[in-house]
Amino acid sequence: MAPVDVTSVADISVEPGTLPEKMTAWVIRQEREGEPIDAFQLEEIEVPEPGAFEVTVRVMAAGVNYNNVWAALGQPVSVFRYHPEEDHHIGGSDASGIVWKVGTGVTRWAPGDEVIIHCNQASYEDVEVHGLDPLAAPSQKIWGYETSWGSFAQFTKVQAQQLIPKPKNLTWEEAASYGLVYFTAYRMLVDQCGLQAGHKVLIWGAAGGLGVFAVQLCAAAGAECVGVVSSKDKGDLVMQLGATGYIDRNEFKGMMRKGGESPEEEKERFKESRRFGKAVKEVLGDAPDIVFEHVGQATFPTSVFVLKPFGKVVICAGTTGFNLDFDVRYLWMRQKQIIGSHFANAYECMKANELIEQGRIRPVLWRT
Repeated sequence: MAPVDVTSVADISVEPGTLPEKMTAWVIRQEREGEPIDAFQLEEIEVPEPGAFEVTVRVMAAGVNYNNVWAALGQPVSVFRYHPEEDHHIGGSDASGIVWKVGTGVTRWAPGDEVIIHCNQASYEDVEVHGLDPLAAPSQKIWGYETSWGSFAQFTKVQAQQLIPKPKNLTWEEAASYGLVYFTAYRMLVDQCGLQAGHKVLIWGAAGGLGVFAVQLCAAAGAECVGVVSSKDKGDLVMQLGATGYIDRNEFKGMMRKGGESPEEEKERFKESRRFGKAVKEVLGDAPDIVFEHVGQATFPTSVFVLKPFGKVVICAGTTGFNLDFDVRYLWMRQKQIIGSHFANAYECMKANELIEQGRIRPVLWRT
């Protein structure tokens, strides 16, 4: 494949309302699945035309998420199973940009509008979209992971309902950085767990993409939180964002579930979980009402154990493994709840974005 000239990718030869024929995009093809550095290749590809109730957006900035790693690796499943009609995959589930062309039926948006894009798609024909929750719809997909037209391109194609006005107080890069992780954290804490003042919350990976927003949501609600991090620098960051305190997970390496532990090894692991639970109480003054989970296999047994009776573990991912093995006695005897959560609906995205516009929540960028 011929190399792509990237010296002028920011130049667009047409005005809003008209699309060029070709664009530059970071593309995965099924035969290249593997390490991201090899799987993603720059290609020149056709610009997608918007269909009914769709919009084509010129991408001004794109955010990077862990699902891009999964897409590249083809694990746990190949993304091509989600869109077999396409022979390419353009990743990216976060973006800010300019509406460039609208499809038939679109009345809220016009060429030139500055927007951010949330990543939930579903068919308008599914009844769940109109009466339950779009996330319950059989057709529900995450744009840029389960669809082929993500944000790692000059243009992307989305449903009109995915668009949200770009906050005027943010740069393009800031506006592109937070959608998937922040809106996910908002649904987990605010809608799934009813976060409120006085709640005590344990946040795993508190300096990561999800965690930095979970910490800020707790602070905005008047809740106390302790963040689990991997270094003092990250601990300092979560304190700046409003955490009550932090715990360095490197001091509790023995509590991590690896899978396949012998009875003796599990006994030692449980001792470390008890010690960790005491450290959490020292920071919060009590056991947590809510545990914010996305790590999965390594931490889940500890999450269930340290949670307060009648408390809630809310989980949206399993970055260390999807098979969760824990002592269920601590669940039923202390009447705890496990809640699964997946991204957010359009209304939740809008309400979460209002906090950004008000300056109560801010994006945390590592590098642009």
